[in-house]
Parts: sequence; C-alpha cells; structure tokens
Amino acid sequence: MTAVQTSVEQTGAEQAGATSGQDQYPAGALVVVRDEEWLVKSSMPTSDDGTRIEVTGVSEFVRDQEAVFFSGLDRIELLDPGATTLVMDDSPNYRRSRLFLEAVLRRTALPQSEHRLALADSFLMDPLPYQRRPAQLALSGANLRPRLLIADVVGLGKTLEIGLTLAELIRRGRGERILVVTPQHVLEQFQHELWTRFAIPLVRLDSVGIERIQREIPAGRNPFTSFKRVIVSIDTLKNTDQYQHHLEQIRWDAVVIDESHNLINRGSLRNQLARTLAPRTDALILASATPHNGDAKSFAELIRLLDPVAIRDPENYRAADIEHLFIRRTKISPEVREQMKGQWADRGPSRSVHCPATPAEERIFEELAAVWLPGDGTASVSAVPLFPYTLLKSFLSSPAALWATVSARIRTLEKKEDRSGTEAELAALHRLSELAAGLTEADSAKFAALVRLLREEIGVGPASETRVVVFSERVQTLEWLAGVLPAALGFRGRAARDCVRVMHGGLSDEQQMDRVEEFGLADTPVRVLLTGDVASEGVNLHRQCHQLVHYDVPWSLIRIEQRNGRIDRYGQAHPPEFRALILTSEVEGAKDDTVVAERLLEREDQAHRSLGTAEAVTGLYRAEAEERSLIQDLLRGRTVDESLDTPRSASDGRDAGLDDFLADFFGSVDATAERAGDPDADGRDEPSPAGTPSSADPDDASPVLPRLFDSTAHFVDEALREVYPDARDRLELDRDQQSGLISFRPPAELIHRLKALPSDYLREQRLRERLLVTFNRRLAEHSLQRARQSSTSSWPEISLLTDLHPVVEWLTDKVLVGLGRQEAPMITANVAEPIYLVQGVYSNKLGRPTVVKWMGVTRQGAIDDSMVSLLHRCGIGPSMANKGRYRDGKPLREALPDVLRWAEHFLAERRDAWEEPLREPIAGYKRRLAAWHQPTLAGERDKDRLADLADSLLTTGRPLLRVLAVLVPDPDRKEGDGPPLVDLGPPPLSRPAVWWPRPASTR
Repeated sequence: MTAVQTSVEQTGAEQAGATSGQDQYPAGALVVVRDEEWLVKSSMPTSDDGTRIEVTGVSEFVRDQEAVFFSGLDRIELLDPGATTLVMDDSPNYRRSRLFLEAVLRRTALPQSEHRLALADSFLMDPLPYQRRPAQLALSGANLRPRLLIADVVGLGKTLEIGLTLAELIRRGRGERILVVTPQHVLEQFQHELWTRFAIPLVRLDSVGIERIQREIPAGRNPFTSFKRVIVSIDTLKNTDQYQHHLEQIRWDAVVIDESHNLINRGSLRNQLARTLAPRTDALILASATPHNGDAKSFAELIRLLDPVAIRDPENYRAADIEHLFIRRTKISPEVREQMKGQWADRGPSRSVHCPATPAEERIFEELAAVWLPGDGTASVSAVPLFPYTLLKSFLSSPAALWATVSARIRTLEKKEDRSGTEAELAALHRLSELAAGLTEADSAKFAALVRLLREEIGVGPASETRVVVFSERVQTLEWLAGVLPAALGFRGRAARDCVRVMHGGLSDEQQMDRVEEFGLADTPVRVLLTGDVASEGVNLHRQCHQLVHYDVPWSLIRIEQRNGRIDRYGQAHPPEFRALILTSEVEGAKDDTVVAERLLEREDQAHRSLGTAEAVTGLYRAEAEERSLIQDLLRGRTVDESLDTPRSASDGRDAGLDDFLADFFGSVDATAERAGDPDADGRDEPSPAGTPSSADPDDASPVLPRLFDSTAHFVDEALREVYPDARDRLELDRDQQSGLISFRPPAELIHRLKALPSDYLREQRLRERLLVTFNRRLAEHSLQRARQSSTSSWPEISLLTDLHPVVEWLTDKVLVGLGRQEAPMITANVAEPIYLVQGVYSNKLGRPTVVKWMGVTRQGAIDDSMVSLLHRCGIGPSMANKGRYRDGKPLREALPDVLRWAEHFLAERRDAWEEPLREPIAGYKRRLAAWHQPTLAGERDKDRLADLADSLLTTGRPLLRVLAVLVPDPDRKEGDGPPLVDLGPPPLSRPAVWWPRPASTR
C-alpha cells in the first residue's frame, strides 16, 4: 500500500468514525439543517450535545435568520462536493459567476495561519503604522490566543487600536460574539468610534438598556443572548449577584475591558468580573494607560487574565516573560513622533497663574498655619494625622469645599458618645466654619483670576465659541462655580443656564455621557465644562477644545497627566494649553499652592517632555498612592522634590528587585529590536518583543485577501445590478457620481440586519427609511466632522462602506444565494481543458480554518493553488463575453470524483508544511504549561483545560472541499485566435489510489 493511499484511507476512516464532538464546521461552510441551507458563522464543541454552530439562513424561507444548532441534536449535513450540480450562467459577462466567486472569497474566514492584517487600509482612520501594531501582535502567533494588554499612554488612540484588532478578528471568523466593558462615562464614545470608524455595531446595554431588554424578553432569559455584540459599563456589570449567572452561561469570541487597571485588586467586584469573563472568551483585549500599580504581584494578576502560564512566580518575573502580551508607547516614542507630524499639535507648557489671597483667605491661612499645620514642631489640633492636609486641599480648592469638609468633620465628632480629646478640635473646626461660611465669590482670589483668564486670555463669553474644560477635585467647588460663573462671564437668561455643564461621579451613566457628548458638539451652547476627575480617564474632550484650567491641582503626577490627556490626544488640531490657578499667601508658614501644586505641575511637564509620561517618576503607579505618599513625606518635613526623588524600594520596604522589573517594563516602551525565538534554558520559546510583528512576510508577496474584483466598490456596484436590476425604482436608489454618495430605501431583509446598529443612531438618522452610504473616504470623514458640529445628533448621516458594513455583508449573502443549493456555474474561458475551481479548508477542533486553499484542478491532476491569479490569466473579468455555451454539464460532472481525489491528494501532501508555523507556538506553550506547577486541584483542572485548548488549535480530520465553478474551453475558438490558452501543465507522477467518498452526515 502506498503512503498516499494509506494517508487518504486514514482520513476517510477519521471522517466515518468521527464523534459528534469532533465534527468540523468551519466558518464560511454551507450546511443543510431541517431541509434549509445555512451559512456557518462559528462553531464550538460542547461536552454533551456535539458541536454548537451559529448560522445565518441562506435558503429562501430562513434567509437572514440567525440560529444555533447542535450536531448531537439535529441532523447537520455538510454539502457533498461530489454531488455538485453544474449549471449554465446566462448573465452578461458572466457577472453572476464572478460575483458568486467573490462572495465565497469574502465569506470564507481567513485561516489561523494568516498573521498579516487584511483590512487595515479600509477604515475611517489615518494610515499610522503604530496604531496597527497591537493588532499585528495579537495575530502574530506569539500568544496561543489573541490576548493583549494595550498599555499606550494617554491620547495615542487605544480605541482605534482596539477597533482594528476586533475588525481583523471578525474577518477571521473569530469575532461573532463581542463584549466591550468600559467605564460608564465613555460607553457612548466607544460605541460611536467603533461604528463610525470600523462599521462594527455595538448595542449599548447601560443600566437603562438592560432594564429595557429584560422587559422585552421572557422572564429568566439571559439578556446577553439577545445581541451578538454589546457594550456595557463595568459599573453595571460588576453587580455579580445579578449578572454572574448570565455571564457564566455565555461564551464570547472577544472581550474588551477598557481602563483595566481597575481590575487589579483581587477580591474586588471588578476583579471577580474579569475572572468570570477571562476563561469564557477566546480573544481578550485589556486597555489601560496606567496598567501598573507598582506591585509586581498585583500586576501579575492582570497578566494572568490574559495567559495564566505567562508568569510562574508572581513576585519574581521579567518584562521578557510577558512581552508577547503587552504593547506600550508614548507620544515621544520615535515611531509615534515621526508618524504624528502634523496630526497632533505639540502641547504647550503648564502655566501657573498666581492668585494672591484675599484678606478673608489670609485669615484662613493664618488659622491653618497656627492650629492645623504648625511648622514649628507643635502638634496639630487633630488626632488624625492626615486630616489637616484634607482641610488644606479643600481650602485650596474653594471656600465652598472647605466649609463642606469642616461641616462633615463636625458632624462626625459630634456623633461620638465619647468626646474626650475632641473638644479642642471641635472648637478649631467651628472657628474655621465661621471663617468659611461668610465667604462669597468676591472673597475668592482664584475665582477672580478664573474670570479674568476665561474672558481676557482664553476668550470665553457670549459672543465667542471658544470652549474650556475646568477641572476640580471637589464636587462642592464644581457646583459653586456652576452657580456663579455664568453671570461673571456675561451670560444672561437662558444662555446663563446653557453655557456651563457640570460632570462628576455622582451623576448617572446617562447624565455623564450626555455631558461629554454635548461638550463635543460644536453648535451646542456649552462653553465651559466643569468636571471632576471622573473625566480624567478615557474621555475625549479635544474635539472642540484645546484649553484646560486646573482650578485646583491634584497632588499626583499621574492625575495631572490624565487630566491633561483629555485635550492632549490624537486628533487635536491646536496646541493644547494648560493653566493652573495657584493661590499664594503672605502668611508665614502657610502651605499655599506654591509649596506643592506648582512644583508638581513643573515636574509633570518635565517628565512628559523627557520620558513621554510621568507615570514612573514616583515608582508608585497609582494616583491615590502618590498623594498618600506625598502627604506622609510632608508630615516628615520633606519637600515635594525630596518626596518625588525618594527611591520607593527604600521607603516602602518592597523588594529592590521589583524596581529592576519595572525598569524593564517601562524600558520596553517602543521596543523595536527583533530577536530570534530561541528557547532559553528552561525550554521556553521566547517570542518577539512587544510590538515587533511585521505587517507582512517579506518572502510572501501574495495578497492577504484574495479578490477577483479590484475593489469593494466595484463588487457592490456589480452586485446591485445583479440582485436589483430595478434598484432605481424598487429601492429608490440614487447615486451622485460626483460625490460618491449612494442613497436608497433599505428592503425589509436589510432592515432586519440593521437592528444590531446603535438604537440612537437608527432613530436619529431614520435609517429604516433611507440609508446614506459612500465609498468616498473624504465624504464620510466630512460627514463625521459635520455631525460633531450639530446639536441634534453626533451620529453622521453618511457611513463609509467597509467590508464589515451591514450593507456589504447583506449584498454578499444575496449574491451567494443567487445560485441554487450546491450549484456551480460553467464559465467559458481561455483554457486548454476544463479546470475545476475547488476550495479546500482544513480546520481545528473548534471549527476554525487552519489552512484555506483556492485551487484550479484538472481531471488528470494538474493543480494551480492560486485561483485568483489563474482566473485573471484565463481572461475572467467584466469585459469577457458570455457565449452561452455548455448548457449540458453532465460530461463535466462525471469528472468530479477524479478532480476531488486529486484536490485532497494535493492538500494531504502539503499539509505538514502548511501546519508547521502553527505547531511550533502550540508546542512551546505546552512545554511552558508542563512546567507550570499548580498545588491545588482547581489549579490542575485549569492546567488540563489549557492543555485541551492547545490541542484543539491543531488541525484535525480531512479537508472540506467545495466545487465553486468550472472553466471550460471555448468550442468556437480557432487556432491562433487571441492569447495562448492557459494550460496547468503535466499531471503529477504519483496518483492517489482511492476514490472520493461522500462525507457522512452527523446526527
């Protein structure tokens, strides 16, 4: 028996004896269930019911319907390629055949072996290579699954990097079910970016959205099964008592968690949420500009969500151990700096505006210096060491904040049954309360300076459109300013109510999102956004604003940097300007803003310009820890500079080795050196450094996406002509040839698909009545910018048609059903003998393609595995003539068994070579897994689960074959006519000995 015969017979035995848990249904395959035809979107083996497959209806009665089937419960038939019916195509220029072939190419998921980006140039984003690198790293194969921490510093465009990564996963059939988890105040912003830039619709399930869905679905039903792609706030989802059961029943293709540094504290609700989601998703993307809290063990907790095996000892590991799992750059990183020229204005300095204290404020400074913060060694009147600095910071914010802090402390002390030892503090508090209670805006030097600054320097007023964001740590300060600032700026009547908006953590998620959206729209009357530090993380405030004022300054470099990053970020067209109000005093020993705040501003500015971030200056990596440490050092008599420059390993008792790790971690910013993947001493395969994957293999110049049409626009244009020849009347379609705008009324089947779009967008743009779309990137960008000038809606009227857009997907599926079940067209072409176009797909146990080949095959076994190139050589294109020949396909059908036998033989001979790049990282992972010691039974179960996962990624079983079309010679062609005929050459010498068997159906 020959080796080839043995191989084919073994794979045949595998197919015949497969259990339901091993059934292969790769994304893009066609199956028949309940006598209807379905397109496989994704599949996953289950422990009890065989393979779970998610499908979309293709045949007439189920078209566009979504369903889930289990091979253990339903009869699921993979269509037998040997039973393909060959049909005549009578469309002009073989348009139907060309569209069908293109649709199959588009609907087939890219294989696991394809690491290059396929869609990077097709979205509404600038072509910046640094923003592509996270997607490249996620798909590089350096990690077993697409799992990544995007740790770029504030403002570089992490949302765009996430969007591109998700888009690439969708194209690979690995992004059907997506969950995005963000802070509540950025829900709409994130949702907006992913739709307008990438055509990825996310249904927003804020607290109101989940409540609405639960009213609409049957009692007890999981709300997260109603939509495939959702975005929800972490504050809503962390309620594990309410949602834990629902989350445990869902498996996701991809989960994104923004501001993921909030997940670190083990045992917290956010950490419990992350630990619930991490094992229930294939891809996991974490994003944070401040991912490290200075504790190696806590950071290991974050990394282990991505890969439990990456870190063996959570107290002793290196940056090199995890470089395949994170990427981090700053604005001054060489690649970012060079690529951002002209697209991100350099920031201006942080300018201090000195505000000499008023007489009323000086009396408070005297009281604080004498009683609460004496500098002569006298003990403070307060028994709580840190409370005097709480008082000081409140006062430096505003008289309103001071009065609120004093009042709250008085109430706390007066509630105590035993007041012994508190009389002096209570008396001092009452004196402060009397000093603060009568103060008005006329007694506030900062308020007077703010009004002058806004009116005279920045130009905020009734006749100006200039906007400014004003930060304060204290809610009382924000609300006080909102009451007195409009009139001081000259606003009257309704304008006084509308010119200022307040945002802080006490508002609901809807209110916070409304404030952000209103400030970002150009024609709204808002001129001043008064906000607390709830807006210092993740919020875009730069669309209409480049002016920021620190009304009070946080005692943390990280918090100052986060605030500044709201307007100093990618897309900022003007140099960001920062000012801070610095209250000064003549009182001896007064700790005014020149003592702490002004020095912190200078140090943050220095760190930003020299390092690109201030995060690592103190070595504490958390705003709260920085402030607490600074106050403790001030109590010890240290200056701000002495506190900032104190080595943290000496001051907090940590292992000095941790600082080496942190130096490695932050030193890896913008790492560009390539390293060989040689195993180290413990057998670990070293991946390339973070951010180093190339966008293409220099030895492989083939296109990532095989395409028969030269553009998506050309495909859509031809598809509309084929599917809706009367589109002008039936769809009321109108096309502006000059601008590229396409307008039409969506039919019912497309409206059904549009339900996945954001509900606000559907309603505000009335998309169920008319769609406005375009392939003109400039027009789409202009529409997006125009929406930001509108007070009615931030959603653009015109959307860019990308490969992922519901309109393109709808037309692609319409083309696919243009032929009957398992029909393949016959195309007269410039060929010497019939050439059968065959698709071959190897899959893993998860039903994901590992190898996809597009072949031209003759009956004698000659094969060309570059189908698109072959089609072009054979003259297949829009100008070819359809002569209407070969009405009878019977002679060609008789050759199908030979053709399929040769195709499988070709694939089997080359399978090992194609699989080699997949096997190496899986083998390396299994070696690391074997060395991962787990002392508990639960840990060993996790280890077994990860081993099974690694095995499930390997190719298994026989390839699935599909006959797509037959190229047949022109019988009217005479010798010497036209170009030479395409001939695939001589057949191979070795011949497989077995016939193609029909695949068994599964029950």
